[in-house]
Amino acid sequence: MSLSNCRIVLVHTHYAGNLGATARVMRNFGLSDLVLVAPYAFTTNPEARRMARDGLSILDSARVVPELGDALADCVYSFATSSLTAGVWRSGTIGTAAEKMPELFAAAEAGPVALVFGPEPHGLSNDQVGRCHGLVHIPVDPEYGSLNLAQAVAICCYELRKAWSKSANEAHGKPELPVRAVAPFAEQERMFEHLREAFTAIGYLFGDKADSLMHGVRHLIGRAQPTHQEVKLLHGLARQILWAARQARDVSDGPPTNLTSD
Repeated sequence: MSLSNCRIVLVHTHYAGNLGATARVMRNFGLSDLVLVAPYAFTTNPEARRMARDGLSILDSARVVPELGDALADCVYSFATSSLTAGVWRSGTIGTAAEKMPELFAAAEAGPVALVFGPEPHGLSNDQVGRCHGLVHIPVDPEYGSLNLAQAVAICCYELRKAWSKSANEAHGKPELPVRAVAPFAEQERMFEHLREAFTAIGYLFGDKADSLMHGVRHLIGRAQPTHQEVKLLHGLARQILWAARQARDVSDGPPTNLTSD
């Protein structure tokens, strides 16, 4: 299995030099799929092109999209990256780059996967982290935990390359296994919205805890890497919950009371 299904996504990148340096390290480690989400810096910037060196072809073929969902729409698995790991939004499926890159690479057998990096000033938002299947962090000295964007990309690409090398070495004499056809991000998003509607209807999602509860549900299901058929099954569950909620409301409302006497 190659690294062709492994995508690097940069969100709102501010500095052109980081775009170029990212393209260069991707070229170093054998990745080629770069997607930029609403960047402030552009691939045509002279500094980006100077830093890219032999990665110019990756810079030139990079796709620009307006929103993170567009970058992940066809992905079967994705990890956000952050130096911040505290709080309910960032304490789900979390691990170091060394721990999580083999998992990401293994998922790439079923379709495109993505590693998402946030803007230099403040990183990814909680909402952006929550839309991915897990969180990757790079252990550094706590006194200065802020890595340069391109350096963080390089470390993760290196760990992906290691996972690829290990897989290639182990593949000799290994029997072929059927590929698990994981449902892409866009399909899973529709399913999660359907489940959110259903869980809200029965009062499972309520008040200030609604978003954090749904975040937990997303990670629980996301870790299973559901197939198209499993996503359909969960749509069916959502439909049945909504039907039951409507039935319960109809029963509780009851027929109108006739207050007139004969």
